[in-house]
Amino acid sequence: MYDNVKVHSYILALVVSLVTLTVTAGERPSGISQQIINTSALKDASGRNLTAVLVKLDPGASVPSHTHAGFVFVYLLEGTVRSQLNHGEIVKYTAGQSWTEPPGTIHSLSHNPSTTDKAKLLAVFVVKDGEKLTNFGVNQ
Repeated sequence: MYDNVKVHSYILALVVSLVTLTVTAGERPSGISQQIINTSALKDASGRNLTAVLVKLDPGASVPSHTHAGFVFVYLLEGTVRSQLNHGEIVKYTAGQSWTEPPGTIHSLSHNPSTTDKAKLLAVFVVKDGEKLTNFGVNQ
């Protein structure tokens, strides 16, 4: 019985380590750059702010599965992005198109399929003050 408990303890420790690595590694995906353009308090929505972020995806870059703390509006400025929300249909967006993500939406796929061109998008968040905009490591 002791060996059984010991094996289960090692397995649990390994799983916890892998989950921690996934979240940590996912916080700074390669081939992705983000620049906060503006953050403003929303006077009519006390305790919330609006934050605009410019996101650039290198050719072939993918963003790990993630969620956002609040509501998100995304407008594709340049290039092409394949996107999937809540493990649903994969949608291909091109420059000039947009989508929204209600709070709690799992963004299960975000990928620049081009091998030569960057994709650039503007993401506008409405979140509670102090909340982290993006949470990586979500695999539900």
